[in-house]
Amino acid sequence: MQTQTSSPLVLAQTKSPLTHSIPMANYVPLFVMLPLGVVTRENEFPNEAKFEQQLNELKKSGVDGVMVDVWWGIIEAKAPKQYDWSSYVKLFQLVRKCRLRIQAIMSFHQCGGNVGDAVYIPIPEWVLSVGEEDSDVFYTNKSGNRNPEYLSLGVDNLPLFQGRTAVEMYSDFMKSFKENMSDFLENGTIIDIEVGLGPAGELRYPSYPETQGWVFPGVGEFQCYDKYLKQDFKAAAAKAGHPEWDLPDDAGTYNDNPEKTGFFGPNGTYQTEKGIFFLKWYSNKLIEHGDQILDQANKVFHGCRVRIAAKVSGIHWWYTDDSHACELTSGYYNMKDRDGYRPIARMISRHYGTLNFTCLEMRNSEQSADAKSAPEQLVQQVLSGGWTGKIDVAGENALSRYDREGYNQILLNVRPNGVNKNGPPKLKMAGVTYLRQSDELFEANNFEICFSFCYI
Repeated sequence: MQTQTSSPLVLAQTKSPLTHSIPMANYVPLFVMLPLGVVTRENEFPNEAKFEQQLNELKKSGVDGVMVDVWWGIIEAKAPKQYDWSSYVKLFQLVRKCRLRIQAIMSFHQCGGNVGDAVYIPIPEWVLSVGEEDSDVFYTNKSGNRNPEYLSLGVDNLPLFQGRTAVEMYSDFMKSFKENMSDFLENGTIIDIEVGLGPAGELRYPSYPETQGWVFPGVGEFQCYDKYLKQDFKAAAAKAGHPEWDLPDDAGTYNDNPEKTGFFGPNGTYQTEKGIFFLKWYSNKLIEHGDQILDQANKVFHGCRVRIAAKVSGIHWWYTDDSHACELTSGYYNMKDRDGYRPIARMISRHYGTLNFTCLEMRNSEQSADAKSAPEQLVQQVLSGGWTGKIDVAGENALSRYDREGYNQILLNVRPNGVNKNGPPKLKMAGVTYLRQSDELFEANNFEICFSFCYI
């Protein structure tokens, strides 16, 4: 990527009072992510007046729209198929009034337990009650610790939820969303549907949960020890002619370094026939999970003028280690000689979807050397894989930033070849979402830096 010299984030305007105009072909839409609890756990939309004022400020600054989590745990909280969209209708009406577009996230995960989670919104209580009787519906680590922030993909096709499978519940939720938000879909207010596919809405396993004591830069843990995924692995191993193979027992614990484990260390299990078989199985199960749910989303929203999107996590620590340990525990089988993100991009391309990636703002120089982190190379790898696969690629920052260095790093990724004044740039992102709207963002200095748009 070539070095950019211009100052903060400029994506969404065509003429600046400070500089020259740039061709519309270089235009990249800019969105701002709304607060996690803009609709409360009690399904209320408070502080409408203040919120409207902030939305109008965003609009004046050239922002195209907002991204918002639509929480399964709020909408279908009381009972199966009893959906209450009233607060989200109010929110969407206000966004439309402020002449902004909406990127809606189908958030099938718990809010709380991940970096930046400021509120707690569990998945529906009646779904959690199923887990009280059968805790194997949740992702499970080797020690048997359950994680209720997202249902295990092992139950995607099992009718354990009052006669419905997990995939059927997700599909029914999206159908109800379409029916109740038809006005916003038809008039172009809602332009993107990002489908939540795992914890934090990302296509990954919950391998590094802070709620279970994980601390950066731990390698995390594999999350496939519920009985359903155990059975699936044993069947796959037997079919491959190795019924004696079991799930890894040498991958360490959440906060280990790679070299402290038998699996990720030098000459580790991950390089053996058994380890390679496991990693292929583990990553393929994740891709199949995303493929199946995105297929449902495409069926539900067929005929709507929306793009389907899926979010991939920016796991940049241990990226320069031979093992890529935390990527592996998260389900991304990415190695020096194996691109783990290209198969994900191909899966998304089958659904004509957008790959949304995180950590656009991170620079290598800001990371601890002990973590063997390389966010800049990771972003380049994932974006290049998407562009090579001829799919739209969008992105967002992983952590809130209010400094020019962070914004400039985002710009480096938005159009890696810079602006082409004679037509479309060779490469550009389909959109960028800034994380996130907050009172801190609207403090005078922060807002001025963030939205003092200039042109690149």
